[in-house]
Amino acid sequence: MDTYSFLRELADSWVLLFLTLFFLGTIAWAFRPKSRAMHDDIARIPFRNDTLPCQNNCPDCVCKTAFQARLEERA
Repeated sequence: MDTYSFLRELADSWVLLFLTLFFLGTIAWAFRPKSRAMHDDIARIPFRNDTLPCQNNCPDCVCKTAFQARLEERA
């Protein structure tokens, strides 16, 4: 048996079986019940350092006066 035939037979049987089991194991590991908290934490990474927008409730709110000034300029 030459090298090509051996490698072709190996890839068609055992390597295919190994890769299928590896894929199914990876999917099972990713969706295991205890990983939800970890995935939720990772999903919130882009929003961790965001500041909340100004609510314009402060008695001396600079944002509110600046916003109103811009509106008056446009009008």
